[in-house]
Amino acid sequence: MLKLKILSVGKTKEKWLEDAFQEYLKRLKSFVQVECLWAKDTAQLVEWAQKESFSICLDPAGRLLSSEAFADFITQQWEKGGSRLTLIIGGAEGLPIELKEKSLLLSLSPLTFTHQITRLVLIEQIYRTIEIKRGSRYHK
Repeated sequence: MLKLKILSVGKTKEKWLEDAFQEYLKRLKSFVQVECLWAKDTAQLVEWAQKESFSICLDPAGRLLSSEAFADFITQQWEKGGSRLTLIIGGAEGLPIELKEKSLLLSLSPLTFTHQITRLVLIEQIYRTIEIKRGSRYHK
């Protein structure tokens, strides 16, 4: 089974965002084991990230991909990582430079989102990746 770890700062305060995030986790549970760790601050995020052998940071300056290219990229990263992948989302101040320097940078959009919205967009794109690779009609 594929394993995905999402590291981010802060909790999701809006119930509707948490409900939507949980819906995608439910849809993914047959395909991907997802572990989410929400750090209390940037220092804790850095501490956790430094324990990972490889990670991808989400950053507006990162590589921008279509959903199809994102699916190919994420699948390749899972293959390279032995079916394990860690994705990191920064807080309101963005990502600290020490994380940006040691990670691949990927952008979900040139727009700026809250970390809470970014989590939802990310988990939906992970679900879309699985559905693209399965050949389902979800991605039209």
